[in-house]
Amino acid sequence: MKNKKHTIRTRVLAVLSIKLFFTFAFTGLIFNIAAGRYIYSNAVEQLDRSFHIVEEAMEMAGTIILEFPREFFGARNMGITLRRNDFRIESNMFVLDSYYNLLGNQQISEVSYDVYNAIIQGGINISGMRNRMIRTHDGAYYISSFNMPVRQTDDSAYWVIYADVTGLSNFALIVNRFLFLLVCVMFLIAVCLSYFLSNSITVPIQKLSALAVKIGKGIFTPEDYKFKDSEFEELNTALNKSARQLGVYDSEQKTFFQNVSHEFRTPLMSIQCYAEGITCGLMEPVSAGETILAETSRLTEMVNDLLYISKIGNITDEFTYSDFDIRELINTCVSRQSALADKNNLKITLEFEEGELYFNCIVELLTRAVENLISNAIRYAKTEIIVSCLKTSSALEITVKDDGDGIEGEILPRIFERFVKGRGGNQGLGLSIVKSIAEQHGGTVSAFNVEAGGAVITIKLPLKREA
Repeated sequence: MKNKKHTIRTRVLAVLSIKLFFTFAFTGLIFNIAAGRYIYSNAVEQLDRSFHIVEEAMEMAGTIILEFPREFFGARNMGITLRRNDFRIESNMFVLDSYYNLLGNQQISEVSYDVYNAIIQGGINISGMRNRMIRTHDGAYYISSFNMPVRQTDDSAYWVIYADVTGLSNFALIVNRFLFLLVCVMFLIAVCLSYFLSNSITVPIQKLSALAVKIGKGIFTPEDYKFKDSEFEELNTALNKSARQLGVYDSEQKTFFQNVSHEFRTPLMSIQCYAEGITCGLMEPVSAGETILAETSRLTEMVNDLLYISKIGNITDEFTYSDFDIRELINTCVSRQSALADKNNLKITLEFEEGELYFNCIVELLTRAVENLISNAIRYAKTEIIVSCLKTSSALEITVKDDGDGIEGEILPRIFERFVKGRGGNQGLGLSIVKSIAEQHGGTVSAFNVEAGGAVITIKLPLKREA
């Protein structure tokens, strides 16, 4: 079974809703605990105070008191009155005998009567009852009972004192309703916020996804989107940069295959013609065979160069960077090309700085680049080739200079492109390989002609490469 995917909007709404729920749930829990403790502690304090007032009144009067003395109404702290519309905890009392009958001819209030009925209907044991909460249709109360002997008889009576906490309970209920209403309002706000917030995320993502799909289909036209968030703007810039680079790469690939087809066609047609000539008996086999072998060798060299370019472009772990003495690397390259230079009566001069010249590079690739430059110079030089190496504070520069006729003006700007070659060139791949190797090391390659005659080609490699 596939996992169900959730939208960003759903996730944002879920996060906001959960946060709101736990915030208000925690707030409501703390409020109700605090309110409950406040009501309970004040009610207990009021009940105890009320009982002591009754005791004091009976001691002063020397008789049984069945209701709170009127003269104490104005003197009590916390005001034991019948007001129920504010947050004051009020108290009152009535007296029951052991059979739950009202003792004497008490004139009790409606509130007291409601409390009395709640005790009877609930079957509450008034013997030793302390700080018990009961609810009626009209209010909430804490009640306690105090057993005292009825004077001048053997019977006992229970002074039931209650504290009316209806005002505070109603206030707590109102606050809870307000919190619930606030949760509903905040949830609606959260829905709106999640909608706009998710839109601010999903709309850019959808646009950038569409751009990525276009790039995947080979449509490399950049899209100039404007986003408010820097992250989306950076991603848009990166995708557009990739689109432009892929567009250039695609164009280069098409040109490359066209050039390959053209370069392959000439030797293949030559091989075909000579082979048909031999078959038809129109050509002398030995001479035609030599031509076929030469063209085959040319094709083999071209294929090897193309494979080498592909190998450089797809660098893997088989190539590793290491510190190597560039003086030794150049000497090795010159030694390999010395026989060809002697054959053409050319002198190769080396110009180095004193001491070792270590550089972190891919030795195999850099060796191939220097060999290509030297072999290219041998092809065009008249008497001398100068190979120099200079290490500055920021880069390593390898320069190969010849004293030939220089590079043709119309070819010079494109000399490092594939299959671009001057007079007397081979396949036009040697210098493009040099460029690829230089770029693999994070460097550049340049070429120019000198007034005295000849061409100068320089590889410039940074000492610190970007990761």
